[in-house]
Amino acid sequence: MTSPQPSGSHLSALRAALYRGFPALLAGCAFLAAWELYVDLSGIKPSILPAPSRIVIQGWLNREALISNTWPTLGATLGGFALSLAFAFTSSILMDFMPFMRRALLPIFIASQTLPLVAIAPLVVLWFGFGLLPKILLVALVTFFPLLVALLQGYESTDRDIAELLHSMKASRWRIFRLARLPSALPYFFAGLRISITYAVVGAIFAEYAGAASGLGIYILNAKNNFRPDLVLAAVVVSAVLTLCLFGLTLLIERLLMPWQPSGERRR
Repeated sequence: MTSPQPSGSHLSALRAALYRGFPALLAGCAFLAAWELYVDLSGIKPSILPAPSRIVIQGWLNREALISNTWPTLGATLGGFALSLAFAFTSSILMDFMPFMRRALLPIFIASQTLPLVAIAPLVVLWFGFGLLPKILLVALVTFFPLLVALLQGYESTDRDIAELLHSMKASRWRIFRLARLPSALPYFFAGLRISITYAVVGAIFAEYAGAASGLGIYILNAKNNFRPDLVLAAVVVSAVLTLCLFGLTLLIERLLMPWQPSGERRR
């Protein structure tokens, strides 16, 4: 009895993924090599510009502190993003079912995005303290708008013939929404989800930077005050890896929920 072999489609998909990722990997390696070479040849002090190798070494030596400060940031990110998702989805349904709510609320939501985070973050911390709540609120403020706009645009993309067919069959408005408008919005929703998740970690770190007891934002602030740019950049690397992992998770969820939807690369 022979063991099952990978199908040709899976091998082709793997080769395509490697082919797409190779240029980015090559460019990243070239950039890091040039950075390392510049630091070695210029003799610049590590307190000004540390080499990538030093950042990796110091990050590994301080891994326990980095890991312990990553968990609060991850908790604030996921909590804020969950609140953002619930708020955006609820608001989009209200605006879709009641046009006057869209006219009333959308300008307010647009205005909320003009508020500078550097000004609003200290106020939110002042109002709600140094706990988890202000960080969740700030992450939600940063991430909900792309989700809301994506959902509204997705509802508007519903095939008019399908909606009219359901209406002719005496389907209720909620049934039309559930069977036609919501499925039509899924591709737009996941596009907004990918945009929002890239902002979520940055929003959480900035909220911690404005005031917190622990987290990557506090770690970066302490490292900066101690003139340790290597540890600052090590924390930045951790936040970048965290963002990439969450971004990849959204792609996986999209693939699981919409297996029929080809990716942009596969359509080309």
